[in-house]
Amino acid sequence: MIQVEERDDLNPICPHCAAEIKRVFAKKLESAFGVRFIYFCSSCKKTLGVSHRKGFWMG
Repeated sequence: MIQVEERDDLNPICPHCAAEIKRVFAKKLESAFGVRFIYFCSSCKKTLGVSHRKGFWMG
């Protein structure tokens, strides 16, 4: 089993620009099928990830 350790003294590094990630930007993406969010680096603006779809039937 892999152990998870919470660390407030460290910040992750952007895989694109290698800047320390202290803030993440998010943009809401809406469609007829639901809502997603795209997350991106506040330094280089490159995408870090996209949330799973949350449709109208999921609340």
